[in-house]
Amino acid sequence: MTASENTAMPAVEQPVALVMAAIATVLFLGSLSQTSVSTALPVIVGDLGGLDHLTWVITAYLLASTVGAPIYGKLGDLYGRKIIIQSAIGVFLIGSIIAGVAADMMMMVAGRLVQGLGGGGLMVVSMTVVADVLPARERGKAQGLLAGVFGISTILGPLMGGFFVDHLSWHWIFFVNLPIGLVALGVITMALKPLGRRVKHKIDYAGAMMLAGFLASTVLFTSLGGTSFAWNSPVILGLMALSVVCLAGFIFAERRAAEPVLPLSLFRNNNFVVSNGVGLITGLAMFGAITFMPLYLQVVKGISPSTSGLLLLPMMGGLIAASTISGQIMSRTGRYRILPIVASVIMFSGLSLLATLTPDTEIWQVSVYMLIVGLGIGPMMSIGVTAIQNAVAPEMLGVATASAALFRQVGGSLGVSAFGAIFAGGLAVQLGNLQGGEALGAGRSSLSPGLVASLPEPLRHTVLEGVTAALHPVFLCAAVASVMAFALSFLLREIPLSNTLPGRDAA
Repeated sequence: MTASENTAMPAVEQPVALVMAAIATVLFLGSLSQTSVSTALPVIVGDLGGLDHLTWVITAYLLASTVGAPIYGKLGDLYGRKIIIQSAIGVFLIGSIIAGVAADMMMMVAGRLVQGLGGGGLMVVSMTVVADVLPARERGKAQGLLAGVFGISTILGPLMGGFFVDHLSWHWIFFVNLPIGLVALGVITMALKPLGRRVKHKIDYAGAMMLAGFLASTVLFTSLGGTSFAWNSPVILGLMALSVVCLAGFIFAERRAAEPVLPLSLFRNNNFVVSNGVGLITGLAMFGAITFMPLYLQVVKGISPSTSGLLLLPMMGGLIAASTISGQIMSRTGRYRILPIVASVIMFSGLSLLATLTPDTEIWQVSVYMLIVGLGIGPMMSIGVTAIQNAVAPEMLGVATASAALFRQVGGSLGVSAFGAIFAGGLAVQLGNLQGGEALGAGRSSLSPGLVASLPEPLRHTVLEGVTAALHPVFLCAAVASVMAFALSFLLREIPLSNTLPGRDAA
């Protein structure tokens, strides 16, 4: 089956500043929705009921955005970035409306699913547009800016969600997307020019379905395994089997497709494989730190949820600063291979320091450790995307860029799942010999700050030491992963960064 399309031809002049402003707004919109809901979840559940569907409010968005990312990337290559990003904004806003007016948890989950389908496109196509409007030498600064936007939204999201819950209602967490999205849609419509000539393409439906099945089953078994279902349960084992079958079907379909949704030839590209491998490890370390640091701050240090969110600011500040500086270095020197090597060393140092936390560690020390982790993560996020875009053909920019977000997201999902299992196992060992320790060590759900604070002092101190000790292997495993990123970064090939767009080179 064929379709018409406007193939991108970068020789057409674009209003770069206006386009970048619109792209930053779109990326902010997509990333904000991932974090703003978490603060309001208890209130939403209290209002709508359906406690058993609580995790699906988060999982539905993660699942849909992960599955949608490579599809949007390929569609952007086929039909041009403008119409695809407009469509993604529209889908995202429809999902926001559904979630905002939800009368029960099933409707909320459905809205989040639709939101995620649009959100995956927002994240991926935004980063790809950078490659359409800027030459490779200048993309580092832009990718640093977008990484900064992502970091700011990670902190601002929970704060904004808490503000709406306290002063308006949880519905506004979703309704606030409408004016932001409409402004972004208007600017994109005016600023981003449709480029190219009309050609016909064959849509790789089989490959898209197999890839969606593989990603969906992988995200589900890594997200639900060990929490909602036991790892040896029929549900998790079935999802694992489905993941393997869909992966085999995807490879089979891509070998025969005229225009594969994710060309297997990309996996023969050294910088594509290396950058995505580093990105997967970065996602694993970043989401691991973001997930478990609030647990330490709230349970061990007795800090409120809102304050613990603010204490993530040093990590995000380091991430933003390092992304910006590394982008500037890359744009001025044209060199980028050394940056992920140095960044992985910094990330290893920060994670190793987190593995030394005790109940008596000062908050300023925790902030410094988090800052170091952020300084290590920042360059990984911005440089990886630019290295991939610089190594692939222009007609594969969309799907190649989507792969960066895809691997980072899958890494985050795998990391949270694996680290959760490590923490739960360590906690059971640490607290298992205490009177009542089985209940305390059964899992994170029993470790509320209120429960720990209510314990008699000798027992409370022992529990706090046990919780901290159970966190040490989590951060040590993340540190070991950063060593793998360090070794992998040496395989990156430094391809010269062009000062012109591909279309103008040809001209």
